[in-house]
Amino acid sequence: MFTVAAADGIAELSFEAALKELEGIVSRLEQGSVALEESISIYERGDALRAHCDRLLKAAEAKVEKIRIGEGGRAVGADPLDID
Repeated sequence: MFTVAAADGIAELSFEAALKELEGIVSRLEQGSVALEESISIYERGDALRAHCDRLLKAAEAKVEKIRIGEGGRAVGADPLDID
């Protein structure tokens, strides 16, 4: 999948920081001006960043709750969010 070097420091990145770095990698690869070896290296890092973002997003989705509204329009509790 990806080398350990490609994944260095990714676990400490916030979702926003990882996404920003991933967008930069995609941009560089789309421009086509990167040498082959570097393309492979940054692609591997991009794949690790994508996996990290996916894990963080799934963890955030699991924490989201929908608020139950009772009579009179007041919040009476929360249920897990149905994401299907």
